[in-house]
Amino acid sequence: MKYKNKKTQKRTRLKAKIRSRVFGSALMPRLSVFKSNRFIYAQIIDDEKRITIAAASDMNATKGTKTERAKAVGKSVAEIGASKGITKVVFDRNGFKYTGRVRALAEEARASGLIF
Repeated sequence: MKYKNKKTQKRTRLKAKIRSRVFGSALMPRLSVFKSNRFIYAQIIDDEKRITIAAASDMNATKGTKTERAKAVGKSVAEIGASKGITKVVFDRNGFKYTGRVRALAEEARASGLIF
């Protein structure tokens, strides 16, 4: 860990703490969010089988602000999950604060039908 900056070290520590409590099963998979400086990614993961059920990102989006694109990703991942029969998930913010783009993605996923 000595090669990472302090911000990344803190996020890694928080991520480990969150992941010790959050576990996705077949009945209630995990909605994991990752954000970089440019893009945001969301995955619905079954940790028992270790498979990704649904995934979405804003890498192909060119219009809108980052927050608007995060909302689109939340809606997209919820729709993909719904098409595969997923309605309930546990939310994994991956060490990021629940504000800004992470919050926008989560709220849009809730509005699109996911329960968490």
